[in-house]
Amino acid sequence: MILQAPCLFGLESALASEIRRIGGKDIVTSDGKVSFSGDMPLLARANIRLRTAERVCVVLGTFEATSFTELFDHVEKLAFEDFIGKNDAFPVTGWSLKSGLYSIPDCQSIIKKAAVKRLQKVYGQSWFEETGPPRQIRFSILKDVVTVMLDTSGAGLHKRGYRQTSTVAPIKETLAAGIADIARVGPDDTVIDPMCGSGTLLIESALRAYNIAPGVRRRFDAEKWEQIPKAMWQDERESAVCEIRKDIGFFAKGYDTDELAVRLTVENAGKAGVSKRLAAEIRDIANFKPDAQSAGILCNPPYGERLLEIKAAEALYKKMGEAFEKRAGFRYYIISPHEDFEALFGRPADKRRKLYNGMIKCQLFMYFK
Repeated sequence: MILQAPCLFGLESALASEIRRIGGKDIVTSDGKVSFSGDMPLLARANIRLRTAERVCVVLGTFEATSFTELFDHVEKLAFEDFIGKNDAFPVTGWSLKSGLYSIPDCQSIIKKAAVKRLQKVYGQSWFEETGPPRQIRFSILKDVVTVMLDTSGAGLHKRGYRQTSTVAPIKETLAAGIADIARVGPDDTVIDPMCGSGTLLIESALRAYNIAPGVRRRFDAEKWEQIPKAMWQDERESAVCEIRKDIGFFAKGYDTDELAVRLTVENAGKAGVSKRLAAEIRDIANFKPDAQSAGILCNPPYGERLLEIKAAEALYKKMGEAFEKRAGFRYYIISPHEDFEALFGRPADKRRKLYNGMIKCQLFMYFK
């Protein structure tokens, strides 16, 4: 079985490493996604354990199509019946880029009709009530190459369940997990976020340090599929729980000038099960004085879209450069879309990495020497 996990641009290598660690084979990395082979237990394991994946899909087929007729004919040949029963719902969604098949509604309609025709032949019935659990069909079309998949996750994997409320413009959980991976946060590290917002960077760092699987507390669409035994999901969850680290020296500390942000950080940490190793308090960046011998400072400083907001952000970057001094044992990982961040911060990064925060192209500026 071929599986595919999309991810935010820039996190492909981190996701590929995760997939390798959980047992994925034949790993192929491309822009914004990683494909791999595995069995049903791996499908469940991937949903429960992957930190940087947006979702996990079963690939039904990949082919080239330059016309709607070709699209219909190829889709009709796919074995939808392997996963879709007589009563199951099978809505269609997807995207197209740099292809002659650019009309998304038309592609959705044709793929739906082709899937219906296939299932009509297999089940010998002309009408489908679609009252059962959803089998979300997803398609992608890039330069006339079509991939048709079934989504096994349901809600995006970034929805861990601990962040029902957040501050304005929070960083996505999967991106925060990717930054913690790049920073190589370990079980005995100290992690500090001086602009913690709702605590996402701190919480994802803590989940990594504890080795808590991010999806262990939530549910997935494929758990309702009769093709996958419910006991298998339970086995994978129990296995993930058994691998949680208990005795660690990790500690996370968050600061923010907003009282609501500090309160949300503490509340969200409690929901995530990491509150024993995390604290937050009100403090301005100008008073940043970490009380640790060494630490990884991870932060997503605010940036503006209007002129006054941009000027305020630039002034903040200068303050950060003054507060984040070069100091043995301290390393800094700062994500920002500002092209002149290094000049404003006051020194060039030791390393940079292009990442996307949603649709915003950013750089992760790393200072560790």
